[in-house]
Amino acid sequence: MNILGIIASSISGNLEAGDFESIATVTVGSGGAANVEFTSIPATFTHLQVRLIARDNRNASGDNFNLTYNNDTTAANYVSYHWILGDGSTVTAGAVAGGVQGKHIIGEVSTAQTAANIFSVGIIDILDYANTNKYKTLRNLNGLDKNGSGALTFSSGVYLSTNAITSIQIAGNNGNLVQYSHFALYGIRSA
Repeated sequence: MNILGIIASSISGNLEAGDFESIATVTVGSGGAANVEFTSIPATFTHLQVRLIARDNRNASGDNFNLTYNNDTTAANYVSYHWILGDGSTVTAGAVAGGVQGKHIIGEVSTAQTAANIFSVGIIDILDYANTNKYKTLRNLNGLDKNGSGALTFSSGVYLSTNAITSIQIAGNNGNLVQYSHFALYGIRSA
């Protein structure tokens, strides 16, 4: 879409295929939070995207984000997950299968041992979230600075349920999210 198309679209309220529409945002307050949750997600889009800037309070060198859908913690629904991680000097990859956890692990989050005020960033795509004829695919790209070394993770997973996704919960795997962690949910339209 050209610049004039973007301006015209914003004036008229018309969205075209591939456009992102803000659904909701959450910013963690001064007390921190165990998790953030997007609820009552409308089924009017083709895909969803979550953009995040976050940190948790775990007093260890690393932690991961985790994500669940529809308050579903059935381990068998989160059986497949693949990842590749680069830290500037080494690349590792792996896969998890077998449904040992009732959640997706979606990459590293900055912790209390990361330099002050350093937050991790991430983009999570959830494909075909409202389609009740197929399983749902997640892909994630996130990164963080680890006091100079850093890490970048690309991962994917599948949610083995044909239920439409109507809520998403995101948390630190072993710590609470700290103040100023910010999460934004967008809907993506198709043709």
